[in-house]
This record gives sequence, structure tokens and C-alpha cells, in this order.
Amino acid sequence: MKFAVIGGTGLIGSQVVRNLNAVGHEAVPHAQSTGVDVISGEGLDAAVAGADVVVDLTNSPTFDEASPAFFRNSMDNLLAAAAEAGVGHFVILSIVGVDKVPELDYYRAKTLQENLLAAGPVPYSIVRATQFMEFVDAVLSWTADGDTVRLPATPIQPIAAKDVAAAVTQVAVGTPLRGIRNVAGPEILPLDELGRITLAHKGDRRTVVTDPTAGMFAAVRGDVLTDKEAHLAPTRYTDWLS
Repeated sequence: MKFAVIGGTGLIGSQVVRNLNAVGHEAVPHAQSTGVDVISGEGLDAAVAGADVVVDLTNSPTFDEASPAFFRNSMDNLLAAAAEAGVGHFVILSIVGVDKVPELDYYRAKTLQENLLAAGPVPYSIVRATQFMEFVDAVLSWTADGDTVRLPATPIQPIAAKDVAAAVTQVAVGTPLRGIRNVAGPEILPLDELGRITLAHKGDRRTVVTDPTAGMFAAVRGDVLTDKEAHLAPTRYTDWLS
């Protein structure tokens, strides 16, 4: 099969392309660097021409109130191009619990993306993943101040990017789900504890202070970012750190 992987040069996209090509498919990465712009539509028709499956792994450049416009414009353009090309399967990557945190601009934007896909003209699949292990350092940096890092005790179920890519690959080669598949890491940890584990592993002597008001995930209530019934990936956080 032929796959057009939009956002195919990024963290997940590059691995999806590699996975698909390794098992004999033809997966072509597309991004701004290859002349494809999902907002202007430049290069999209050529990118999806002849593709059996479109995998959209693009992301908004910001997490703020501008992000809904990115996903509305990009999905309008991608769905139109895919429908015109006769694509039979359209796959996106989203977030576990994304529709349960309307307080976050970015989560509202990703929910909009899901809704646009589900209402669109192309058979679809949505892969929802928990937070990437690769992003933990960025989360720590958001609320770092001198010798302390402030983090809420929000339950997190971190997953390695390679496991996310494997899940996206598996869904992409299958028949359209016309629904959602949740994937998650094998263990649930409070975010503040995840921060302590990370700093200890790096030999970082800063102290993690539990602060229910700190950072983006302070808006999250309960365990909506975890899913015990999800397809569980094999990589544990301490093994990934090592």
C-alpha cells in the first residue's frame, strides 16, 4: 500500500515512515520542508495523489487559543485533498482524555480535529495516546524556578514515542476503525513523582514541590489523562530513561 505521511519528518512521523517501509509498504514523508503546507494547501494534492492511506501527524505550532484555527484549516484542506484523490483511510494521532479537558485551548483544538475527521468524507481512524516520555523534560521546564520545579500530582501514564509510532503504524495498515483506539504506557504515575524520578536519574539536585496550580496540567482534574483499559505499550519509564 502507499501511505502519505503528513508531518512525516517529526518525532512520530519519521518513525511511522520507517516502520511502514520496513515491512514493504511505500510510505512517503511530507512536511513544510518537502514543500507541503497544510494551511495554505500548497503541495497537498500532489502529496496525497495515489495514496491508499493518509496519516496526519502535523501539529499546531502553539498550544494556545490559536491552535483551533490551525486544526480547522489543516483538516479542511487535508480532507478535501484526500477525498478528491479517492483515499480510503485517514488516520490522525490525538490524546487520551482530550475531550474531557475543555479548559485547555490545545485540548479543545484536538477535539475539534477529531470531530472534523469523524464528520468528513473519508473512512477514518483516531489513535489517542497518553503523554510522551520524550516531553517530560519540557513539562519540567514550564514551572522550573531556581532550585525548585513545581508540579501538580496529576496522574500521568507516559508512553514512549516509539510505542506510539508502532500503534499508529498498526492502525494505519488495518481497515478504518471509524472510531478511536487508545494506547498508553504500562504504568500510572503522579506528575510530581515523575518529575522526582526524572531529576534523580539525571543527578539534578533541584527539588520538586507539589503544587496543584502549577503548569498546563493543573487544569486537569482526576485521572482523565490515563486509561487502564487502553492497549498498553511495553516500555516502562525507568527503562526508557536508562
